[in-house]
Amino acid sequence: MLGFIINILSTPAICVGLLAMVGLILQRKPIEEVVKGTIKCIVGFLVISAGASYIQTGSLLAFGELFNYAFNMQGVVPNNEAVVSMALTQFGSDSAYIMVLGMVFNIILARFSRLKYIFLTGHHTLYMACMLAVVLSVSGLKGFPLWIAGGCLLAFVSAFSPWFLHSSMEKIVETDELGFGHFGGFGYWVSAQCGKLFAKKADESTEDINFPQRLTFLRDSTVSIGITMMVFFLVVTGVAVGKGILNADPADFANLGELLVAGETTTHWAVFAIKSGLNFAGAVYVILSGVRLVVSEIVPAFRGIAEKLVPGAVPAIDCPVVFPYAPNAVLIGFLVSFVGGVVGLLVLMGVNASIAPVALILPGVVPHFFCGASAGVFGNAEGGWRGCVLGSFVHGLLITFLPAIVMPVFTNMGFTSATFSDADFSWMALVFGNLSLSVGAMIMLVISVVVFLAPIVLSAVIPAKKEA
Repeated sequence: MLGFIINILSTPAICVGLLAMVGLILQRKPIEEVVKGTIKCIVGFLVISAGASYIQTGSLLAFGELFNYAFNMQGVVPNNEAVVSMALTQFGSDSAYIMVLGMVFNIILARFSRLKYIFLTGHHTLYMACMLAVVLSVSGLKGFPLWIAGGCLLAFVSAFSPWFLHSSMEKIVETDELGFGHFGGFGYWVSAQCGKLFAKKADESTEDINFPQRLTFLRDSTVSIGITMMVFFLVVTGVAVGKGILNADPADFANLGELLVAGETTTHWAVFAIKSGLNFAGAVYVILSGVRLVVSEIVPAFRGIAEKLVPGAVPAIDCPVVFPYAPNAVLIGFLVSFVGGVVGLLVLMGVNASIAPVALILPGVVPHFFCGASAGVFGNAEGGWRGCVLGSFVHGLLITFLPAIVMPVFTNMGFTSATFSDADFSWMALVFGNLSLSVGAMIMLVISVVVFLAPIVLSAVIPAKKEA
C-alpha cells in the first residue's frame, strides 16, 4: 500500500490532478465537478507530455541533424517543451512537487509581501519547476530539500516577474487588476524600456496602421508556425540533399530514417520537409490543447483558494491576454522579433567563425511568435509603433543571445543541444545554475530560502508608500 501511494504521488500528471481535486473540494464544488475537473487536469497534463515528446522526436532533433550536416555547424532551436520532455523522464516527480510547493509559496509571498501577484500560467509554472529541479539537483540537493529550494525559487520568480512588468501592463489593459504571467518577463521589460525612448510619440500606435488584410492569417499561430517551419525544413533539407545526405549511413542520423530510405520508398525529400514542418505545428497545437485542458481546471480551483487566502491578490495570466489590446502590434512584434533572431544568428556565426566556438541559436517560431508578439505589445504601449519595432527587434536579439550564453550550463547538466527559449528561464538558469555548480547542497538550500524570504522581510521593514 505504501508503495502504491508513493507511485501515485510520483506520477506528475496524477500529482497535479490531485492538486486540482483538493482545490475544488475546498471550494465545496459538487462531486461531479470535482471528478470532471480532476480527470480533465490529468488528461491535459498527459497531452502536454505527449505533444512535448512528439515535437522533440518528430521535428526538432531531425532539424538539428539536417542543419548540422547542411551547414557544418551546430544549430539549436530553443524550445521549452523539448527540454522539459527530456527532463521529465528523470525529474518528473521532483518537478511535480516543486510545482505544487511553488504555487503554495506563491500565495504565501503574495499574502505577506508587496509582490501581490498569483501566477496562473500553469504550463510555464511546470516548465520552470522542471528547470529548477534540474538546476538545483546539480548542487547535490534531492528529495524534500530539493522540493523546498525549488518551491522557494519558483514562488519568487512567479511573483517577481509580473511585478516588474506592472507599470507597462497597466498601460496596456488600463487596469491594475490584471498581471502578466509569462516567464519571458525580462524580455518584455527590455522591449518596454526600448519603447520609452519614443515616449513622446507613444500616441502613434500600431493600431492606427491599416495593416494588409491578406496577412492577418498569420495571427493564427498554427498557420504561421506551420508555414515558417515548412520553409525552414525545405531550405535546410534541400541544402543537405545537395550535399549528399541521401547517400549517408542512416546509422549516423538517429532521427532521419524516413528521409534516408527515400530511395526505397515513395517519400521525396520535399515531402519529408513539408511533413516535418507541419508535424512541428501539429505538436504545438497538441501542447496548447493540453494546456487549455489543464489551465481551464487548475486555474479556477487554485484561484478560488488564492482569493480566500490573499486579499488584494492580482492574477497573472498567460501572454495571449494582451493580444486583443493591440492586434497589429502582435503581428509586427512576431515578424520583427523573428528578423532580430536571424540577425542574432548571423552575429553568432561571425563570433563562431572568428572569435570563439558558440552554439548557433536558430530563430524558433514558437518563442518569436508568443514572446515576440508580447514584446511588440509592450513596446507599443510605451512608445507607439516605433517602440513596437525597436522593442521587438531587441527582444529577438535577446532571446537569441541569452540561450547561446546559457547553453554551456545545460550542457554541464547533461542536456546537450537543448536550451530554453524565454528570457526568464535563461537568467534563472544562468544565476542559479552557476551557483549550483559552485556551492554545496545546504548552501544552495539556504540561498533559495533567503531569496524567498527577502521580499517578505523588506515589506515588513520598509513601510509602504501612502497614496496621495
